Amino acid sequence: MAETALTEQRCIAVALLLLTVAGCATQKGVGLPEFDDWNSRRDALSSVSEWEFHGRIGVSAGDEGFNGKLRWWQHDDVFVASVSGPLGVGTVKIQGDERQVAVTDEDGEVTEMQDAEAELYRRYGWTIPVTSLRYWALGIPDPSSPAKTAFNGEGQLARLEQRNWVVQIDAYREGGGQQMPRRMVATQRDTKVRLVIDNWIFH
Repeated sequence: MAETALTEQRCIAVALLLLTVAGCATQKGVGLPEFDDWNSRRDALSSVSEWEFHGRIGVSAGDEGFNGKLRWWQHDDVFVASVSGPLGVGTVKIQGDERQVAVTDEDGEVTEMQDAEAELYRRYGWTIPVTSLRYWALGIPDPSSPAKTAFNGEGQLARLEQRNWVVQIDAYREGGGQQMPRRMVATQRDTKVRLVIDNWIFH
């Protein structure tokens, strides 16, 4: 009964997020606060509760992989990510929070996953760092686990080692009035995830 209640709460949260995204689609984003140093940057971005980005993703793992468009919406701990191939073919939706993730494949089949990264790999032959990408995309470590960090000349995160992933951010661009990650590559064993972020929106 408790698990059912939690699942219903997560479904409601995701539904509210989708409604929020639809309502904000035509609104301009808000500006981020000033970042005086790395600590203020990390703390400010960690506290942002609602944001989204649009970009492109490429995933390769051995002989498997794909290239497509990625749209990511975040509201507190709830996220909705839509991954689509060329011309919208093969769209996969990944949504959930830090406790549970549901994947809707191109045929509309919904699968709930407790360990999303491992189960994505078993199902598709590739994976993406679902639970930590919300932080890495912002250019900060996931606060839930230890990390090794290195910075560029502007004091921005350039390299991160965390959860057996190595993340490199080699370009930043304006987003919300501040410099935000533009291009990054995350690797783990034979898996490489390439992300190019074209547009940031903060609500």
